[in-house]
Amino acid sequence: MSRSRRIRHSLLAVLAIPLVAIPIATPALAVAAVGATKTYAAESGPGYGYGYGGSIESYGGGAYGGGIVDPYRQGLDSSTATVDSEPATEAESAGVVLINTTVGYGTGQGAGTGLTITGDGIVVTNHHVVEGATSITVADPSTGETYAATVLGYDDVHDVAVLQLEDASGLSTVATDRDAATQGEEVTAVGNAEGQGSLSAADGTVTDPSTAITVNNEDGTAAELSDLIQTDADVVSGDSGGALLDEDGEVIGMNVAATSGSAEISGYAIPIDTVLDIAAQILAGEESGDVEIGGSAAALGVQVDTTRSTLVVGVVEDGAAEAAGITEGSTITSVDGTAVASIDDITSVLGDHEPGDEISVSWTDAAGQAHTATVTLGEGPVA
Repeated sequence: MSRSRRIRHSLLAVLAIPLVAIPIATPALAVAAVGATKTYAAESGPGYGYGYGGSIESYGGGAYGGGIVDPYRQGLDSSTATVDSEPATEAESAGVVLINTTVGYGTGQGAGTGLTITGDGIVVTNHHVVEGATSITVADPSTGETYAATVLGYDDVHDVAVLQLEDASGLSTVATDRDAATQGEEVTAVGNAEGQGSLSAADGTVTDPSTAITVNNEDGTAAELSDLIQTDADVVSGDSGGALLDEDGEVIGMNVAATSGSAEISGYAIPIDTVLDIAAQILAGEESGDVEIGGSAAALGVQVDTTRSTLVVGVVEDGAAEAAGITEGSTITSVDGTAVASIDDITSVLGDHEPGDEISVSWTDAAGQAHTATVTLGEGPVA
């Protein structure tokens, strides 16, 4: 299954993001999730996101930030890594789709990969591919059709999410093999490498059928992904959620991570048996353990200055706050009858609600006039 052509991929990195300094170079031999390559536009005010139900750090996949590598903000170090891949064949592409996200209500974009498991548009991918998304589209490269998608549920501990494509039918699906991977078996990693908008395939072998990796959270804690398939296939940024195929062309794993900053790349995949079990629980609506049903948190639709209490520095167009008349320069004083003095207070209250809930909000405008209104909460970014 060797391929003779070697392709060098360029480094994809974030140009700017509020309150976070992003180095360009990747640390040697670091393990990174390889999900959606993401870029961000600069924002004028700090604290963007808390009023939507999550912090800006979650847009970057918080479990993969800190001292390891944030996959959304950094790619392979192109000075050392030469990637061995070529365009995926029709057979390798069957059921594999391209995922594109809008992040932060238009402040950023992302690109990753997914696996279609039912003809009516159920797709599995990594949670970190869609985390923080305010809209998701999925393209089927075999037909050229593009679908809006919603998150039905996710397991952020095992890094799996399930999407439903709107108005989808008759889609090609992936063929899967639930048997455990074996040492030395030949594999091919297929995905939207570097977010290029088409599928690439990289060949390799299984170097460890069951291993664990540790990544650092931005809050200083650590998270572990265990029971992963390790390969020497050249898995890169954008491949997350893609297929790890065996020599029969069946999916045995879903790409999730890779080493970076080294000439030799190790890729990691979640066994497809684990992915399908989590998907079945989500589709059954069983919220338990690490599984959450639904994707988006309730959103008030304000941008709050994290350094100045609950001062509103931005309002989302057509959001709940705008409908209530909340404007920039206002200070939110209570949410759902609970006095709030910080963004943590607002987030805590919103965490007890779902999109569509009606709650009361009180605020003082820039002129010092007090107001109270009932608002219908919207949908925030994917949690």
